[in-house]
Amino acid sequence: MSAVEAKLAELGLSLPEVVPPLAAYQPAVQSGPYVYTSGQLPMVEGKLPVTGKVGGEVTPEEAKELARTCALNALAAVKSVAGDLDRVARVVKVVGFVASAADFTGQPAVINGASELLGEVLGDKGVHARSAVGVAVLPLDAPVEVEIQVELTQA
Repeated sequence: MSAVEAKLAELGLSLPEVVPPLAAYQPAVQSGPYVYTSGQLPMVEGKLPVTGKVGGEVTPEEAKELARTCALNALAAVKSVAGDLDRVARVVKVVGFVASAADFTGQPAVINGASELLGEVLGDKGVHARSAVGVAVLPLDAPVEVEIQVELTQA
């Protein structure tokens, strides 16, 4: 078990199976020392636990937890390409999308769920640049979607 996966276990978490693509793309690709994930929905065992707009049918607190799930799914996608999460030198960038009710402006607090998880699991290697964007709708009516870019150490 990698040190990163041991940390996940310490937090009471485990790495899920990689979420299969919903369309014509790969969950993650490597280019040089970087791995780019596709947008990860908060799928749990192949299903969305909740759907709808944040600030409407979904509370900001629920959405923050969903963003954590997205980050966990993103780490699984990174591992599928890198082979070992201990190769992560750092998380470079996180982009979070929040399906938002018209008057909802708390996107950064929602995406903190992903950022905080990455920090808990990776420590200083999890510190990253980030964008948090409100959108009208996401695939499958998901409330949140997160993608990450990581830099790897040499194999």
